[in-house]
Amino acid sequence: MKKYFIALLAILSLGQTAFIPTASAQNPRVMIPDFADLVERASPAVVNIRTTEKVMVQQAQGGIPGMPEEQAEFFRRFFGVPIPGIPNGPKQAQPNSGKPQEADRGVGSGFIIESNGLILTNAHVVEGATTIYVTLTDKREFKAKLLGMDKRTDVAVVKIEARDLPKLPLGDSSKVRVGEWVLAIGSPFGLENTVTAGIVSAKSRDTGDYLPFIQTDVAVNPGNSGGPLLNTAGQVIGINSQIFSRSGGYMGISFAIPIDEAMRVAEQLRTNGKMTRGRIGVALGEMTKDVAESLGLGKPRGAYVRNVEPNGPAAVGGIEAGDVILSFNGRDINRSTDLPRIVGETKPGTTATVQVWRKGSNRDLTVTVVDTDSTQAAAKKSDAPANNGNSANALGVAVTDLSDAKKKDLNIKGGVEVTGLGDGPLPRAGVRPGDVIIRIADADITGVKQFESLVKALDANKAVPVFIRRSDGTLIIPVRPK
Repeated sequence: MKKYFIALLAILSLGQTAFIPTASAQNPRVMIPDFADLVERASPAVVNIRTTEKVMVQQAQGGIPGMPEEQAEFFRRFFGVPIPGIPNGPKQAQPNSGKPQEADRGVGSGFIIESNGLILTNAHVVEGATTIYVTLTDKREFKAKLLGMDKRTDVAVVKIEARDLPKLPLGDSSKVRVGEWVLAIGSPFGLENTVTAGIVSAKSRDTGDYLPFIQTDVAVNPGNSGGPLLNTAGQVIGINSQIFSRSGGYMGISFAIPIDEAMRVAEQLRTNGKMTRGRIGVALGEMTKDVAESLGLGKPRGAYVRNVEPNGPAAVGGIEAGDVILSFNGRDINRSTDLPRIVGETKPGTTATVQVWRKGSNRDLTVTVVDTDSTQAAAKKSDAPANNGNSANALGVAVTDLSDAKKKDLNIKGGVEVTGLGDGPLPRAGVRPGDVIIRIADADITGVKQFESLVKALDANKAVPVFIRRSDGTLIIPVRPK
């Protein structure tokens, strides 16, 4: 032990990153990796991406107002502060007023996945660019062609005309383990081939509809976007895409697109130029513990259907607002964000079996998946609340029967409309006039009289789910009668 302690002090005193002994139950001599060899192999396949766009530039007269020209030039060169009329490069002859000029738009990173010049990056790096420039580590610069990009997953594929380029091997992001060492290579703030390292902080972090991100503590900053996240074997396991920040700079949390997901998108982009996804026409809500218990599910699981698109695939297949989708084509839905991803991966035209939880039991329904680009139904507007024959009840609301026009407008078969609020659980839960109560527990609401009978029969000691239709969505509110 004394020997290792002396060695550790010697290493730290030299300021070197080397193999430092650490202990674990499985291997008492696990070492912190030295990334030098890995970086030497991987760096040549990481590229800098610079984009430009056409902008209308007015003639400049002396740089930044109120600042001496020499000082303005200093800020432009070292901090990227633009000088009016000189969007790119050192000050040259003044451009003609009102004519489009090519101006720097931004910088990012990318990496080569095929030796013929196929490159992966982020969609936000190249979106809106007039010209895309790719610079290799040997300082060669190429104009790149955008083969396709997908803004939902933030993946883009570009191509340069070159041969025999170094490429990065792809890993298996499904095998990534929380706590394993990873490193990023990119161009933060335009500083090419900058290397940072850290560990995987979490997996399957949901920050969007279609991606379960890899979360790391690797230092990632503007310009790192599109660069590779590598494991200790030098394999790409993700594309650095986002950071959590209140300041615009790195704050200890960064997110990478899993390479398995990225390549699934990239294959379509390079072949078709766009990403084709499936959809079934449902809007989803969050499944909470209270809602799950009130529905009899026990624990939060599945995707709660807040609304169903009229005449859409889900509606045709029999899915209703208030259902909880438990599985799609045999794949379990653990949380609401799983469903868009699984449906999106399904080829349009596929007939899928959907298991839903409705009124205390499972039901198997059949839905035909359609393309996301298919025409969606227009948004509907609700009528103003009517004020006839309302009634007070133990849930704390006054209600009235719905007109046939209102039912048709909301695409519902029945219900009662809230016209007044009193002292009770529904007002305290946020129910408001104009909301429509369409179901209590397993009983669909047909009118005021039936609603009153149901409320009177409720157990005051047991939470019950009340289904509320509001505009184009359905809410589930667990309540106890007062």
